[in-house]
Amino acid sequence: MTQVSAARAGRITPEMESVARQENVDVDLIQSGVSAGNIVIPRNIRRKPFQCCGIGQGLRIKVNTLIGTSSDRDDIRMEARKLALARQAGADAVMDLSTGGDIDAVRRQTLSQADMPVGSVPIYQCAVEAIEKRGSVVAMKEDDMFAAVEKQAQEGVDFMAIHSALNFQVIQRLKNTGRVTDVVSRGGAFLTGWMLHNGKENPLYEQFDRLLEILKRYDVTLSLGDAIRPGATADSLDGAQLQGMIIAGELTARAHAAGVQVMVEGPGHVPMHHVRATMLLQKRLCHGAPYFVLGTLATDVAPGYDHITSAIGGAIAGAAGADFLCNVTPAEHLGLPTEEDVRDGIIAARIAAHAADLARGNRQALARDLEMARARVALNLDRQVGLSLDPEKVRALAGGDGNGHSCAVCGSQCAARVAAEYFGIA
Repeated sequence: MTQVSAARAGRITPEMESVARQENVDVDLIQSGVSAGNIVIPRNIRRKPFQCCGIGQGLRIKVNTLIGTSSDRDDIRMEARKLALARQAGADAVMDLSTGGDIDAVRRQTLSQADMPVGSVPIYQCAVEAIEKRGSVVAMKEDDMFAAVEKQAQEGVDFMAIHSALNFQVIQRLKNTGRVTDVVSRGGAFLTGWMLHNGKENPLYEQFDRLLEILKRYDVTLSLGDAIRPGATADSLDGAQLQGMIIAGELTARAHAAGVQVMVEGPGHVPMHHVRATMLLQKRLCHGAPYFVLGTLATDVAPGYDHITSAIGGAIAGAAGADFLCNVTPAEHLGLPTEEDVRDGIIAARIAAHAADLARGNRQALARDLEMARARVALNLDRQVGLSLDPEKVRALAGGDGNGHSCAVCGSQCAARVAAEYFGIA
């Protein structure tokens, strides 16, 4: 029985109970959200037990991180270290985007070692294998695409980014509109090239029911990939993006009807004044499905600091309705991220998510900030470390274990403490 079928039958699954405990909400809220499609719990029926998380309406905003090999760097041991670092840094989920070396081995290692939901993009492996076997991405066979999905589902992948919301209508709209950056999604580019070369519709769109059958069999959550996301602020909310949203909305309704968990991926590069409109449009067009944003990046001119530009946009996006933030590292647009880049990206995204949770009135987030304020007034460094998003950083900047700690600015005559004593709140 899948999470959706259980929820619609009025049953409470162990995964729903676990999410309710984590979120400190009534389990009936989780059950009704899964039933309606505005909450997803990525959990393949073939995965070993792990720490589930809920994504969607009324829940804490979650953070996803990316790992994976490439043709330039296929060190499987490094990917294991990145995975361990992701958990330590507080990521809620991880996606393996491997395109180099032994792709199967990296994915199986990730599934074996991860204590969190694991996602993938099956078209990446399909494209790489088409190049190896037939010399070109455009030589992919339709059945290859579905075989890649089924293979990774059988192995236990919990959620998959699949670019089904790309069809010839969207491509025609792109041609008519014109763009600075055209197609920046890797999966979107693979499929666009395949469609134009072969003169055929996207099989992942045209045979969407076939795809849903596979995903439902393993209770894999569909993450509708944003094949047409804007790669520059100049392209935000153009006709191509809106056409893609409309198609995503239609497919979301079909996934809901089929009993498949679904979330929708979004931009991308979005100037701050476009963020709220983008979130409202997606939620309206996609029937309240959880929104998984890749950023959003608030400006194009800060290479080397895109973990900051994405945290700015991500905080606004989360406050306006986004449910799942994919972290962006400082290496975005420049090269492959190091382990430290991954950590910096996760922390930046978690700051954005927490700030957005506060704006949304999340009780746990509000309580955490209040406790931090009280700990500062009491000069309780240990408590501040425990409440911080990055305890390691706090300890390092505070100068060790905090014994004998006093205010770094005022010393023993801390103005905040004197005032607190006067008001009786110290």
